[in-house]
Amino acid sequence: MNMSLHGTSSCAWWLLGCVVFGTAQSAPNTRPIAPPQPVIGDAAPDPFPRPDALAGQVGFWRSVYGYWSLGQVALHDMDYPGIIYEVIDLPGAASEGYTAAQKKFVDERRTALQVQLQSLAQRYKTVSQLSDAERELLFRIQSVAGAAAVDGAAERVRSQRGLRERFRRGLEISGRYDATFRRIFSDAGLPTDLAFLPHVESSFQTSARSSAGAVGVWQFTRGAGRIFLKMNAAIDERLDPVASARGAARYLGQAYGSLGHWAYAVTSYNHGLQGMLRAKQQVGNDFAQAVREYQSRSFGFASKNFYTEFLAARDVARNPQDFFADEVRRDPPLDLHKVVLDRKISAGQLAKLHAVNLKQLAELNPAWSRRAARGELPLPSGIEVWLPSRVVREKPAPAITATAPQLDAAPVSAATSRNYHVVRPRDTLSGIAARYGMEVAALQTLNNRASDNDVVKRGDKLLVVEDARDPAAAQNGAEIIHIVRKGETPIEIASSYGVTVAKLLASNDLTRQSIIHPGQRFRIPRQ
Repeated sequence: MNMSLHGTSSCAWWLLGCVVFGTAQSAPNTRPIAPPQPVIGDAAPDPFPRPDALAGQVGFWRSVYGYWSLGQVALHDMDYPGIIYEVIDLPGAASEGYTAAQKKFVDERRTALQVQLQSLAQRYKTVSQLSDAERELLFRIQSVAGAAAVDGAAERVRSQRGLRERFRRGLEISGRYDATFRRIFSDAGLPTDLAFLPHVESSFQTSARSSAGAVGVWQFTRGAGRIFLKMNAAIDERLDPVASARGAARYLGQAYGSLGHWAYAVTSYNHGLQGMLRAKQQVGNDFAQAVREYQSRSFGFASKNFYTEFLAARDVARNPQDFFADEVRRDPPLDLHKVVLDRKISAGQLAKLHAVNLKQLAELNPAWSRRAARGELPLPSGIEVWLPSRVVREKPAPAITATAPQLDAAPVSAATSRNYHVVRPRDTLSGIAARYGMEVAALQTLNNRASDNDVVKRGDKLLVVEDARDPAAAQNGAEIIHIVRKGETPIEIASSYGVTVAKLLASNDLTRQSIIHPGQRFRIPRQ
């Protein structure tokens, strides 16, 4: 199945850069494009390749995001975005869409440019007969794509509106989510810079919606959402930035596992896994060659440019001081606390239990449907709910929920035995984990399930832990050693042994900033 997550254009939802207008004028007015400024640490190689053959495309998108404003339109070659003919300033005030006068202005300039390019295609082989303006056009094309690209250049003229203001606003909003998104990707064993993808998809706008039906910060379509997220009459996790980030991590982990190449895997987020598998089979690991040569009806401008857009967004986001004169002030991280419902409950009842205004609670949980937010439809068991952290600090969550522990919190539970849970109708993995006071990741590890496998079927038998401690060893005063498994966190380990995270870290000469790894030995402090 060719499962494209996002439709045909990564920016169709905001009506800015994907309307193909364009034109020309005899004296091109181009803005300079800064050379690549990758900021790569010395500790590890960059997982995201940057082919020299795609440098022009990366530079183009870096200008779109960091240099060209909403009131500017670049006229460029669709197949070779590095060929920029001119950047024109729109007449009148700039807004989200074009005015009739602006559309006419851009259209006229595009037509004039096409006439010039058509004339050039007929005469470019005799350079001595070209005017100065025609020679400049020829040089622009030759320097990027060679003289042969002159043929058909008139039909490849495209316009791209600047997105500088929108990208800056996205940088500000990203402060709410960046640390959380990076932790999600890190826990999944994926490059944390994947947290920059929403700059390409939605500019971190939670209300983003594409013409293909993709919604939310991570732009999941309905079909993809049903595979990687929870979706039912009461909840649509595509609208929850954090839940959909986990879905994106599950998808990208699978994509990289299948493709073995991050340029292909990132592009599959737009074009679909099956499509990129076909591209790699046809071309091999040379991604730049795939961009140039892979033929598919759906592998159009958006898909060909998706990876270079990501690289450009990454450059701008990591070095905002190089693109924005004023300091970019990122929004503070969201101060929220997650709980998991262990039974059905209405939003109104939940608000009363936690003494939170229902409207405020609904705003914190954008994944709720309108009916669920109004209390007309119960929230199902096993779903995650966001509460203001002050509520949890002032009044611990009641028995209706299983609260996710914070670093300084006491463990959720310390149970007494291991046994099996037989999956019943409507059971969810998170609901089962909550019932036994476990973290989902710990339940997955215990049952040798992949971190992206949260599907359970009726009749499945899952091993659950009601006490990860060895009572005999504890009573005899013997030292308990825990071997860290892949994906485990100090919170999960502490919860399993009934100790606080602070004690666990202190017993192992670690701090909250310490990084743990599979195979590491943890001394478990005595009670």
